[in-house]
Amino acid sequence: MYHDAALAPRTDADPRPRSAVSHGVGLAGLAGMTAWLALALWLGMDGPFAALVNVAAAGVPMVLWSVLVDKVHRNPSTGIDWSLKRPLKDSIDTSITKLVGLWLTWAAIAGVYAVARFYWQGNYQFAMWCFQMAAPWLFALSIPYVLWIDRHLVEPRDGPWHLGAWLMNLDEPIDREAIYGHLRAWAVKGFFLAFMLAIVPGGFGEVIRWDRSMLLGDPVMLARFLITVMFMVDVAFATSGYILTMKPLDAHIRSATPYTAGWVSALICYPPFALMGNGGPLDYHPGTSEWTFWLRDYPAVMAGFGAVLVALTAIYAWATIAFGIRFSNLTHRGILTHGPYAWTRHPAYVSKNLFWWIATLPFLTTTNSWSDAIRNTVLMAAVTGVYFWRAKTEEKHLGADPDYQAYSDWMTRNGPVPRFFAAIRRVAATRL
Repeated sequence: MYHDAALAPRTDADPRPRSAVSHGVGLAGLAGMTAWLALALWLGMDGPFAALVNVAAAGVPMVLWSVLVDKVHRNPSTGIDWSLKRPLKDSIDTSITKLVGLWLTWAAIAGVYAVARFYWQGNYQFAMWCFQMAAPWLFALSIPYVLWIDRHLVEPRDGPWHLGAWLMNLDEPIDREAIYGHLRAWAVKGFFLAFMLAIVPGGFGEVIRWDRSMLLGDPVMLARFLITVMFMVDVAFATSGYILTMKPLDAHIRSATPYTAGWVSALICYPPFALMGNGGPLDYHPGTSEWTFWLRDYPAVMAGFGAVLVALTAIYAWATIAFGIRFSNLTHRGILTHGPYAWTRHPAYVSKNLFWWIATLPFLTTTNSWSDAIRNTVLMAAVTGVYFWRAKTEEKHLGADPDYQAYSDWMTRNGPVPRFFAAIRRVAATRL
């Protein structure tokens, strides 16, 4: 793993802490996706299967880079000792117990999918189809995988083993915290992977079907296209991250947040719990129009706004690409310090909220109503507050890791965004 010193300020006296992910992982995935996207554009392949291949085109090169170049499978944080080769007869009982716990977890997730009508409507139907197709293979392959990995794990009695031991009523000490951690991790994966798969085809298809004949002559249309492409990149990388949660890739979930505030602040940003959607209590859209409406008489300014929105979306996508195969909400999968995370602890949240403020301009309304303008501005501020809340709960969760403590301290001393706000606070304090 390595750092690119040009990406952020640093000094020899105060070097940036090492990142759990190298730049090469994300670049490899981006190269693979670019190649597939070029082929799909040429052939006009805009269907859901082509969209799934796009996810694989990002994921497979990242796996290869991680293993062949970064050699992440040798990291002590995997919990694997490859020199340890337990005889199968010594590990098979552990593996069977673990499989029982794992299958029980999957059955519970499948039960939630089956009961919740939400998952069988709209875009989610595609996600459910994917799970139905994958389930038999996942079940069959889990057997040789667990039998193999348990022979090399330093501590094979992990969360799924304790769940299986509890279910089988084994005469063994049961670690309930390990069970809770296991269930939280799979709750994250079950909820967010379904959401990501549901939106994979839409964004990819929109990019492929876009009329590109007038892009170079229309700055606004070019901006819209680039924004759509980068959101598609974000979704593909995030989906890969949720799929590739595996110990041999050192991409497993170390922990999912145990804090209720963390779960609440995250879930209210996603369907079916989203508060910001149409008609939701934090819907700031009524009476508003987007930036192109307000700036239609100022083409130069409108082009500048488009460039800013493209830049913010690029930062947002870059923040996901930086994770490589480790992207996931509500979890700890290794501490990132490179890319946009060398500038601020939460680049995705900062860029996303700035994008919404600039694209929506909530203080301007088509209804000429001061009450609508005030209401939308307050609601937009509340949405930004939700993301600030999310950021603080994430910091609380990760704060137990010494690596994150070192990164956070370094960011306070050197990060451009934290230092900018610290300077504002100092100026405000001197004037009070």
